[in-house]
Amino acid sequence: MITALGKAINKIFNRLTITVALILVQLGWFAVLLFKLADYASWISVLFTVLAALMALFVIWRDDNPAYKMGWILLICLMPILGSAMYVFFGNKRPAKSLKWRIDPQDALHRDDLKQEEDLGEIMNTRLLDTVNYIAQKGPYPAWTDTKSKYYAVGDDVYPDILTDLKKAEHFIFMEYFIIADGKMWDGIFQVLKEKAAAGVDVRITFDDVGSINKTPKRFLSSLMSKGIKVLPFNPLTPIASLIYNNRDHRKILVVDGYIAYSGGFNIADEYINEVVRFGHWKDTGIRLEGHAVWNFTVMFLNMWNAFRKTEENYDKFRPHVNHPEEFGSDGIIQPYSDSPLDDENMGENVYLEILSQAEDYVYIFTPYLIIDNEMQTALSLAAKRGVDVRIVTPAIPDKKMVFRLTRSYYRPLIKAGVRIYEYTPGFIHAKSYLSDDKIGVVGTINMDYRSLFLHFECGTLMIGCEALYDLKRDCEDTFSQSKEIHHEDCRRGFFGLLFDGVLRVLSPLL
Repeated sequence: MITALGKAINKIFNRLTITVALILVQLGWFAVLLFKLADYASWISVLFTVLAALMALFVIWRDDNPAYKMGWILLICLMPILGSAMYVFFGNKRPAKSLKWRIDPQDALHRDDLKQEEDLGEIMNTRLLDTVNYIAQKGPYPAWTDTKSKYYAVGDDVYPDILTDLKKAEHFIFMEYFIIADGKMWDGIFQVLKEKAAAGVDVRITFDDVGSINKTPKRFLSSLMSKGIKVLPFNPLTPIASLIYNNRDHRKILVVDGYIAYSGGFNIADEYINEVVRFGHWKDTGIRLEGHAVWNFTVMFLNMWNAFRKTEENYDKFRPHVNHPEEFGSDGIIQPYSDSPLDDENMGENVYLEILSQAEDYVYIFTPYLIIDNEMQTALSLAAKRGVDVRIVTPAIPDKKMVFRLTRSYYRPLIKAGVRIYEYTPGFIHAKSYLSDDKIGVVGTINMDYRSLFLHFECGTLMIGCEALYDLKRDCEDTFSQSKEIHHEDCRRGFFGLLFDGVLRVLSPLL
């Protein structure tokens, strides 16, 4: 009885509920203030109108996506005070200064560690080389040849391999995840991490504080540190003191001894390996790398870590060959990259657009959310109109009903243009993958929505001519066979349905 009562109290009095309660108190105080000012209603109305106009002009002035700005302008005009406040706290894509001051100098310090060393011109056609050079210059994240890759169609398959590689670690283990949740998957990993830390292995974990809130085991930080594991909560939720939570660390990175890495859509939680059922069968994709390309993920992790926990300036001891002097196998060209909200380069979206623009035969896409801007919608439609077989797979069982309806609102114009859309009927597809023409593909963390494309720290692995692409293609074909194709008649909406979809489009930057 006492234990049950304690658990109930912990659920009620946690950081999230306390933060929400404080926000409600502030809103209540604001409502009382407005009520007292009712006698000055006409002046207040003029003030609100001027405020809305100024805020709308500011949004227009900002160098943002037009569709993104349009929604906010309409919201501000309809609700001047609330809309303006929401834009300041949630819509303004300018990153928190505290993040920028910490992370930008660290990235700049190690740009030379990410120079493109190999000349790939002789083994690539010009168009593919342009894409690789774009990532290498603007990332900057180099492309590599001496790396082997392995593709995973579901998280169930990746988990045993992760445990095997963790058990082999002799020098260091780096983990960076959006969600770490209590359960079988974490328990198995934590058991290995404790043993490795006790044996002197350098074990570091970064997790997103908001993504993992109310999910991590009890006394998570203290239990890790007591076992000699170093831990960094990213952009922690602090009531009142912190107001901007837009910029989340959505990356999934695991590096072992500098030459083995895992990435993809899966977090550390039981639904990702189908140990618990939340929305039917949970399908995710992942990638394992062994070789030089792991260096990109190592630098990503270390830059984030050292921005908040100054540990080292020289990364050379973490290079792939330090702990693996033998030659690595080669399997095409592999280029892990990261997308940051701290710069003006929308690399996540631009890489997707690059794949669509050069496709000749087909483009297959997995995405849990389809909340796209005009550029992406145009690119998908143009590819289909010029004869490319463009197929998109989204979930049939949603994790967020409003987002699911918003995703479906984009079906009709895309299908009209010739894009084929499928819904994964066994459950929820959380994968974020692109594949085109048997020669280029991406497996990563980048959803096709505003948050992933503009606001979050994300990562992906570009692959060209790799064996893993054929495994990805087989997975795509298997997934199509398990999914329901959506046709034009399935997208019919009545007047009120279209009106509701329009409202959701306005609110889409918040979803």
